[in-house]
Formats: sequence, structure tokens, C-alpha cells
Amino acid sequence: MFQVAAIQITPILGDVQANLKRGIQFMRQLGQEADLIVFPELWTTGYYLSKQAFQQLAETRDGPTINQLKEVALRAKSVVISSFAEKDSEGQLFISAVIIDQKGETLGFVRKSLLWGRESEIFEKGEIKYPIFETEQAKIGVLICYEMEFPEPSRLLALEGVELIICPSVWSVSASRRWDIQLPARALDNTVFILGVNTVGNNSCGKSKLVGPMGDILAEASDAREEVLLRAVDIQSLHWARDENRYLEDYRTKLTPGGSTIPTPII
Repeated sequence: MFQVAAIQITPILGDVQANLKRGIQFMRQLGQEADLIVFPELWTTGYYLSKQAFQQLAETRDGPTINQLKEVALRAKSVVISSFAEKDSEGQLFISAVIIDQKGETLGFVRKSLLWGRESEIFEKGEIKYPIFETEQAKIGVLICYEMEFPEPSRLLALEGVELIICPSVWSVSASRRWDIQLPARALDNTVFILGVNTVGNNSCGKSKLVGPMGDILAEASDAREEVLLRAVDIQSLHWARDENRYLEDYRTKLTPGGSTIPTPII
């Protein structure tokens, strides 16, 4: 068993320092209670900004925001996953996430590969590549917001052995029903845990949630206020879920005549 914390926050648009201060306050309230702490998509800058604003606010992978989060992760002895606006050496922008271990070291980065709406006018697409990060608690994958709306990324992670998928998001009020359907569907189809961490306010629907491998909602935050959602995860329950629903095993062995595996489409 280990504890996961979703920090559901209302970002102040364009004010990185204020957002970072608020996020770190939430982390400090947790003390060393959480083994894994996750922030929403683009929470340090806010989401609804112009390309020019993102150009000014985006940071490199060794920027000051990530360095501060490394320090706090070390103090909290927690794995921290945080989305941020990334600027590479050529000035290109990406919606990215960093995975920091409990020693304050970087485990890796991911870049959002499937962009929603106007995001494609501001950001570049990341590779269609979904790595797994080995932590002491679980094998973790990260899908950023819109990537969760497609079945293939979750399935690719599941076939590689992921146990917990993290989904940092800015999911809108008008799409709230999809949030309620798609996260449980991805968890059930792949018999994995999913932690969806959303912003709230500014047209976001909140409702950060932890979903179990049978598609059941284990914990859910408010749709109207900031809060920290803290919940225990029992990774061992994956074994029972996968005995009950043998989707992954049957996908590999029974879906086609002769037992050959149907290849997962590359988006």
C-alpha cells in the first residue's frame, strides 16, 4: 500500500511564482504522508494564455521551477509529477511533465503527443512514445489530458506492464461527462489504476479522481474548489482484477485465429 496525492488547484494565469508558492504550500501540508504527489497540466503558468505569453513563461528542463520542485520532493520524500510549459534549445514549446523521485532526482520527462484544439497553434507535438517509470511503489506511466481520450496510449502502456497511469489535465466543464466516462473506461479496459489530476475554476471541471482497475471510483475531489485528494493504493489488487478480467491476457493470445496478437495501432 502507498499513498497518492492529487493537488487540485486553480492557477493564476501568468503568475508562475504565485502558483508555485501555492502548490508548495499544499505539499508542505501533506508533510511526508504522500508517497506520490501529482499536479495538474500547466498549473504553474495557467492554461489559457497566448503563444507569446507561453514563450515568455516557458522553462527548460533545468529551469528554476523544476529545481524548486526537486528540493521539495526531497524534503517530502515523495515522487513528484508536475506538468509545465517546456521550451527547448531551439525555442520550440511543448506541454511536458517531469517525474522526480523521492531523492530529488529526475526520473524522466514526457511531452504531450496529442494536442487539443488551439494547443496545436502554440505547442509542438511530442513523440508517440509512452515510457514507463519504475518507482519504489509502482510502474508508472504519464498521459497528459487529451492523450487519455484515445484508447491506444493507455493500451500501449498496459502491454508494457504499467500499473498506475497518471493524467495531469485541464479538463473543461463542458467535457466533464467525458472525464467521468473515459478515465474509468481506460482503467477497466487495461486493468490499471488511473489518477486523473485536474485544475478547477477557470472553466475546468475539477473532480480529480483515483480509479481502480475494475473501473470503480476510489476517491474524487470537488468540482468547485481547490483541495488535496489523498488516498491509499493497493497495487497487489491488480492481480485479483486481472484474474477477474483477463483483457490483457486475451488480447495477447485469443483475439485472432491461431493466437497471434493484434498489433496496437500507432496514432
